Amino acid sequence: MNLVIVSPFLGDANNGNWRTACRWQRLLAGAGRLRIVRDWPDAEAAADQAMIALHARRSAAAIAAWHARRGSHGLAVVLTGTDLHRDIAVDPAAIASLYAAQALVVLHECGIASLPAEVRGKARVILQSAPARRTPAKTGRHLNVVAVGHLRPEKSPETLFAAARQLAGARDIHIRHLGGVLDPALGAAAAATMADCPAYRWLGAQPHAAARRAIQRAHLLVHPSRMEGGANVVIEAITCGTPVLASAVDGNIGLLGADYPGYFPCGDSAALAECLRELRRSQGAADGLLVRLRAAVAARAELFQPSREQAALRELVHQLAA
Repeated sequence: MNLVIVSPFLGDANNGNWRTACRWQRLLAGAGRLRIVRDWPDAEAAADQAMIALHARRSAAAIAAWHARRGSHGLAVVLTGTDLHRDIAVDPAAIASLYAAQALVVLHECGIASLPAEVRGKARVILQSAPARRTPAKTGRHLNVVAVGHLRPEKSPETLFAAARQLAGARDIHIRHLGGVLDPALGAAAAATMADCPAYRWLGAQPHAAARRAIQRAHLLVHPSRMEGGANVVIEAITCGTPVLASAVDGNIGLLGADYPGYFPCGDSAALAECLRELRRSQGAADGLLVRLRAAVAARAELFQPSREQAALRELVHQLAA
C-alpha cells in the first residue's frame, strides 16, 4: 500500500517528532511505499491509501484535508504531549483531529485517559523503541548527570537551572545539558547558569548520535518536563541501562511505571537537587538509590524493543488498510 507519514518537523529540527517519523519509516519498510511529508496534499497525494499524522494540532490542516477527501478511513492521528496535556482541551483544530481519525495513537501508558471518553474506543498505545546498548563501566569519583531536550517551556529547563544553582558547591555532581535554543530567554538562562555554576555545562544542540552516547555514558538522565507524550530520550536511557530521574507527570509515568522510585514533583528544583545529593551520597552503596533506579529501568527495558514497536505499527497499518 501507499502510506504517508505527516510530521510537522523534518530532519532539520532534530527533535522527537522527526525521529519518530524516521524510525517508523524504517520499521515499516516492506509494508508498502512510504514517505514522510510536512504538508499534505502534495503532488503524490492521489496515490496515498493511508495516513499517519503526528500531532493533532500541528498537522491539523493535513488531517482535515484527508477527512474532507476520504473520510476517516485510513487515517491515524498520533497524539503528542502538547496535544494530550494542552491542545485537545482548548484548540478547535486539535479537537477536530480526534474525531476525524479512524484510529488514535498515544505513546505512553497513561495517554488514553487524557482523551475525551467518546474517542477512547479507537485509541491504542504504541510504545516507542530504541536499540539496546551496552552499559559501560562508570566512575565512582563523581556523579555524571545528563539532560537532553531543546530549551522550550514544555521541557521545564528552568527547573534544572535552579537545581544546578542549589548544587553549585557540590563539585562531585557534574551536569551536562544538551539541547538547542527554541526560547531565547531560556537560552540566556542556560548561559547564565553555566557562567555561575562550574559543574553545569550547556552544550547546545547536538547530533542524535552524540546525544545517545552522552546518555549511555552518564550515571543518570534528568528529565524535568512539564508535559510529555512519550519522550524518546527516556526510552533511549532505559535501553542502555541509564537510570532516569523524572518529573512526576503522566508522560513520564506512562513510560517508567507508577511504582518507579525516581520521580520528583514537577517544577520542584529543591526536590530535584536533594535527589541528586542523595544519589551522590549513596552512589557506591549496594542498596543505594542509583542501584534501585538501575534495576527499575532494567525491568522496563523489554517494553521498548524495536520488534515490539514494529509489530504494533504493522497491526495499525493493517487495520488502516482493511
